[in-house]
Amino acid sequence: MDLHLDTLLHLPYVTVETCSYMDENVCLQIRFLNDGISCPNCGNYTEELHQVRSVLVRDLPVFGQQVYLKIPRRQFYCKACQRYPSERLEFMDWERRHTQRYEKHIYQQVKNSSIAQVSREEKLSQEEVKGIFDHQIKGLKKKTGASQNA
Repeated sequence: MDLHLDTLLHLPYVTVETCSYMDENVCLQIRFLNDGISCPNCGNYTEELHQVRSVLVRDLPVFGQQVYLKIPRRQFYCKACQRYPSERLEFMDWERRHTQRYEKHIYQQVKNSSIAQVSREEKLSQEEVKGIFDHQIKGLKKKTGASQNA
């Protein structure tokens, strides 16, 4: 769409197709620049799409407005192993409703403030903020090899 929006978004192999407003929030519909994936099961490269479903995830705010990304969740068919792998993204986990960078942002805010304060500022429930914070702590413990009981 617009090279400036792609640069601002700064996600790998992604371009912004449309930019719209949704309930006073910015919604960026993205498209992937790669046509296929390497199958995580057998390593075979495939471009054979099985299905695409859009997912709406929260990203970092821009210019004081909440930003949502409408991401196509692509599932492919691998002829080599006859499986249907979903595309893996380095900037988000499909089980989560936020980009990884947004979750890191929330974690840093809670460290410098409180769950209640961040909840109000980000217009998220306190349970959601606590879930993000706990998920980030769990990830940090895995990276550093710290015990889960620490």
